[in-house]
Amino acid sequence: MNERYPTKKIFVGNVAVGGDAPISVQSMTYSDTKNIEATVEQINRLHFAGCDIVRVAVPDMEDALALQEIKKRIAIPLVADIHFNYRLALEAAKWVDCIRFNPGNIGEKSRVKEIVKACRERNLPIRIGVNAGSLEKEFEQKYGASAQGMVESALYNIKFLEDLGFEDIKISLKASDVNRTVDAYRMLRPLVDYPFHLGVTEAGTIFHATIKSAIGLGALLLDGIGDTMRVSITGELEEEIKVAKAIIKDSGRSREGVNIISCPTCGRIEADLVSAVAQVEKRTAHIKAPLDISVMGCAVNAIGEAKHADVAIAYGKNSGLIMVKGEVVAKLPEDQLVDRFIDEVEKFANNLK
Repeated sequence: MNERYPTKKIFVGNVAVGGDAPISVQSMTYSDTKNIEATVEQINRLHFAGCDIVRVAVPDMEDALALQEIKKRIAIPLVADIHFNYRLALEAAKWVDCIRFNPGNIGEKSRVKEIVKACRERNLPIRIGVNAGSLEKEFEQKYGASAQGMVESALYNIKFLEDLGFEDIKISLKASDVNRTVDAYRMLRPLVDYPFHLGVTEAGTIFHATIKSAIGLGALLLDGIGDTMRVSITGELEEEIKVAKAIIKDSGRSREGVNIISCPTCGRIEADLVSAVAQVEKRTAHIKAPLDISVMGCAVNAIGEAKHADVAIAYGKNSGLIMVKGEVVAKLPEDQLVDRFIDEVEKFANNLK
């Protein structure tokens, strides 16, 4: 795994992005933003699920005006997502913590100047959000909807903001397929030191989006690329956070939470392993301490994995062992193993605090 690329640190509200800050997780509400109750409810759900930064769509002025009340009632940084109408950004900037605009549809550069002015006055960062599906005409005509086209758009808009003396910037380069997304981020990364917001856009349902995001965003994180990210899923909000956190953890960029090691199902399993692992996953989801725990179902690898885990179950026929740091602490009937295992996991986690 490569070291993270050194990037500038910016702040979205009270959340640091880039530099030595942890990789933050973002998501977006799907409510009509002007429906304040529904939007606040979704934001609070995301916050409870572990979201660090939330974005809302601002397609009209009524949505922009609703941001004042929404901001009063939430506890995480708020980003306004702006397309087409720059005046929406000017209103939103009064209340939010960051403006995202799409350079492919925001229009004349005089409008971008107005957005920059509003953000500078309020010390707000700007995300230059390049999408392959909505590149500026000059870049699409020259490069097509390619990784190179996205990079050229990003470089042009970065320079435009820099020429205005504005450098409180983060960047995203999103396409709906993994290869273009990964290629674009890899091409741009050595050329700028601004933090990157990672994402594969329009990734589909939870099954497909999880696979696309794990491949694409996981590859970038292993390269040392990425400072904040969103996993885009056509589905429930909490799933985006769950998948994003798993990708960050399993790529080695975070040690927060439990890493469950469990064997695949096969004919040697001597216990109801599927049920046991499901219980363990549910009952350890709240733990933030970095733990490796093992739930193994037969003699082939159970003891070997248990020796390297913090806490482990090694199932045998009708019974099994509970092990902590490779030492056996109990031999119990099968129906008592999970409860005792959870007790040992909780105890181990508490000792790490």
